[in-house]
Amino acid sequence: MSYYLVRGGQALRGEVPISGAKNSVLPILAATLLNGGRSLLHNCPDLRDVRSAIQILQHLGCKVSREGDTILVDSSVVDRWDVPHELMREMRSSVIFLGPILARCGRARLSLPGGCEIGQRPIDLHLSSLRKLGVSIREQGGDILCEARDLRGGDIILSFPSVGATENTILTATACPGVTRLINAAREPEIADLQAFLRKTGVLVQGGGESVITVSGESPRNDVEHTILPDRIETATYLCAAAACGGEVTVTGAEPEHVGTVLQCLTEAGCRVRCAGRTITLQAPRALGGMSPVRTMPYPGFPTDAQAPLMAAACTGQGTSLFIETIFENRFRHAAELARMGADIRVNGRTALVTGRPLHGARVRSTDLRGGAALVVAGLAAEGESIVEGITHIDRGYERLAEKLTALGADIRRVEA
Repeated sequence: MSYYLVRGGQALRGEVPISGAKNSVLPILAATLLNGGRSLLHNCPDLRDVRSAIQILQHLGCKVSREGDTILVDSSVVDRWDVPHELMREMRSSVIFLGPILARCGRARLSLPGGCEIGQRPIDLHLSSLRKLGVSIREQGGDILCEARDLRGGDIILSFPSVGATENTILTATACPGVTRLINAAREPEIADLQAFLRKTGVLVQGGGESVITVSGESPRNDVEHTILPDRIETATYLCAAAACGGEVTVTGAEPEHVGTVLQCLTEAGCRVRCAGRTITLQAPRALGGMSPVRTMPYPGFPTDAQAPLMAAACTGQGTSLFIETIFENRFRHAAELARMGADIRVNGRTALVTGRPLHGARVRSTDLRGGAALVVAGLAAEGESIVEGITHIDRGYERLAEKLTALGADIRRVEA
């Protein structure tokens, strides 16, 4: 079982490059099924989830090759319309293949997705939207069987701006005659990136970053070349690590406007933040102070994925901060592991009150992707040695984490046991 061995107490200094966004590359890889040709994608991170998505594409019949951070997908031939259980279990976002398979093949068979145990991610919003587009859906033996018998565009209103439901609805609507209007759509930057890719293939889609998105179906398809946007959660994680450990760190190749709420919290805690173009420089204070209540919300609110790394940083300071989780009910599972390192966290349902104080090293276990990153952040700031287990979760979303942190002066190494 692999783990990270972290020796804390080192201030972080230097520059760290930001990789392509996990939450952008996955739906775009799924969307390569639609154009029936070649899709050349740049700035693709080498992540466990990305490798799983490539396996799904290959299972469906696509030819996929990779060189550095560039992935070439040839979807000229798609001769399957199912995703087997073992591949679905690899990542929670595997359900994003439902829409593209339906649009390309007219039918799809998937099991429920796997991934991190951070709470329920019901796909009822996905399925109800697809039904309104004319998709017939039934369950059989734990699988979801979908058939596009009578596709048609129309108005779809989401009861919650779900990212996954927004993406699946857009991708299915590309095959629907007429115009589909998606109301209360998710506004995350990754949605806009998906739409940018689709427009290059010839899809008529508008509204990326807005709450209403329109898709004109049955558009022509073209070969496409696209560059994945930077990962805003990776950006937030390295900034939180710098804030927790002290020193001065510059992240490069980032999009400052995508992490505005995170920068606001770090500034309130006493950090000095400077943005110039696609770089963000954070200079940490001697000790972090408290922050105004951090409430996770759909974009442009504070991202739920950044909550755990910021909480870890808050544990190391001198002030008190309140975290309110509104997206996932089990998103505080890392709090118990942080407590092993001496953190003062009082959890009550979906709220967590954090009072900063010095941390000490401990043996802890990651139970989800972002919680695992939080344990690494805490370990870097703690006195003594920490062992972070369960790092296969971290591998799903962070490219070369130990290598990048080591370049900043951190004492961290991966141990293959």
